[in-house]
Amino acid sequence: MRNTRQNRNQVFGISPCAATTALALTIVLCLAVFVAKSAQAQTYTVIHTFTGGLDGTSPYAGLTMDRGGNLYGTAYSGGIGQGTVFKLKHSGSSWIFTPLYEFQGGNDGAYPEARVIFGPDGSLYGTTSGGGAGGSGCCGTVFNLKPPPTACMVALCDWTETVLYRFKGGTDGNGPNEVVFDPEGSLYGTTVAGGAGNCQTGCGVVFKLTPSSGSWTEKVLYQFSGGADGATPFAPVILDKAGSLYGTTYAGGNLACEAGYGCGAVFQLTPSGAGWLENTLYSFQEESDGAFPYAGLTFDQSGNLYGAVSDGGASGGGTAFELMPSGGSWTEALLYSFTGIPGQQGGPHASLVMDKGGDIYGTTEWDGAYGYGAVFKLTFSGGDWTYTALHDFAGGNDGAFPTGGVLLDANGNLYGTAVGGAYGEAVVWEITP
Repeated sequence: MRNTRQNRNQVFGISPCAATTALALTIVLCLAVFVAKSAQAQTYTVIHTFTGGLDGTSPYAGLTMDRGGNLYGTAYSGGIGQGTVFKLKHSGSSWIFTPLYEFQGGNDGAYPEARVIFGPDGSLYGTTSGGGAGGSGCCGTVFNLKPPPTACMVALCDWTETVLYRFKGGTDGNGPNEVVFDPEGSLYGTTVAGGAGNCQTGCGVVFKLTPSSGSWTEKVLYQFSGGADGATPFAPVILDKAGSLYGTTYAGGNLACEAGYGCGAVFQLTPSGAGWLENTLYSFQEESDGAFPYAGLTFDQSGNLYGAVSDGGASGGGTAFELMPSGGSWTEALLYSFTGIPGQQGGPHASLVMDKGGDIYGTTEWDGAYGYGAVFKLTFSGGDWTYTALHDFAGGNDGAFPTGGVLLDANGNLYGTAVGGAYGEAVVWEITP
């Protein structure tokens, strides 16, 4: 099996880490470095180019937007070396970039590669893949970032980081992904490793963090075994209205696939009494359905699940799929096969996004017209799904290799990040209709 992220060189391991320092710097950068138009007249604009300094670099994750239209994200490295959390404030026709926090690589965590989200209290919550309890190499944190108590009008504005949980790398998990809130204010998430199983360092877990008296308590809901239930979840979970959890695992499932590792699975966790019941909804076969889902899942209004895998399919570039519940089981339907190089896992690495009309948006890491990835739209018409490239990355100042997903605002604008590399810049981008 092959991984493309820096901390994914070992499928069942975690990246090195390092840790924290509150920083408040305001960098005003009016950026419109690259503009291109597609056949549908969308306009692609770079709104920030990372320098690799205080602003960070390698933004693996997608973005979050507040009610004012400001963007928030993470950079895996940079700052003082262990990554940053940043804000892009919309100001007229330009954007103001502000680093909110620099990780130091100790107890505060290191190397954030998941999206930050807003909690019920209006502050930011996220994870780091390293740092925390185990030093620079292990094992990740869940953190909270709170803004200054009063409006800050000067250059230095301190945001306060609080670590809610430090993973120990054992049965509690190792290397957390993006977290999600339930209606009661608890957090749910997955870890890439840790837990049980024979996946070298554990096959990953699903966990819950519950707030109580000013602290947070972790409970492991499920430990993947590396068998038919799956192994190594890189994606977050989503919740349905009944409180069940759904997600994907990169490996496991059908162990006849990929020399016994399995090609990934879609799972459901249902609360039952004092525990949770795991149900494997689908196991990928590495045939027309594809293999190796980095991406998570999305519900439509009818309760169907949509997702994507990074490899395989008819054209070797991964697939987009739908899972439909019927009579207590789930039926998989292929929506689209992306072009690419078999074995490169260059298809979608982040969850798909669906608009109110049922159109699907996402990114691919490697394919596209120039091989540096693409932002795409899938539209259902005449009984089939049609692919439209909204932007093909050229590997220059427009960016390259987008691993984060698409953020869709109420006006139909799209926002995202591109990691850069291979002469391409690491950027934050906007696509307007």
